[in-house]
Amino acid sequence: MTKRTILPIVLLIPIVILASFLVGAFAYISSQDRTVFRVVSQSMVPTLNEGDLIIVQGGLDATAIVVGENTGDIIAFHRPGDPNEIVTHRAMNKFLDGDLWKFETKGDHNTHVDLWSVFETDIVGRVVEINSFPVFVLSMTFPLLIAIGGLILCWILVFVLFRPK
Repeated sequence: MTKRTILPIVLLIPIVILASFLVGAFAYISSQDRTVFRVVSQSMVPTLNEGDLIIVQGGLDATAIVVGENTGDIIAFHRPGDPNEIVTHRAMNKFLDGDLWKFETKGDHNTHVDLWSVFETDIVGRVVEINSFPVFVLSMTFPLLIAIGGLILCWILVFVLFRPK
């Protein structure tokens, strides 16, 4: 093999590796009813910091959610009164309201429980990972796609310019 035939192969290797990481992270998240969120406030400091990336596991049974001051599950839910906003706070207490579970929540950095109660039907899921590798890879999806596109373009240019005649 000559340099002209080896170079396109060498350029293709990083593309395959990056694509594999991206596909693997996406499959890991999406196959398990999981969603990635970015923390947008400081209400959960020091557990969650503004800008942290979290994976939230959906499909929960409300009876399985653990409650407590420092030991309760961190849950993501639709904010009462604004279903388009997702809030991530700790489950402090739960009680039955008719046939549905209701939860009292609180941000770790806040001094009091939230003014609302959250119905089980508004819970998106429980935080299962914070700033983990799959979250990092998925947060890099757009830059990775740009990098992969750039590498493919370079590979094509090298192949066209240096192909054997």
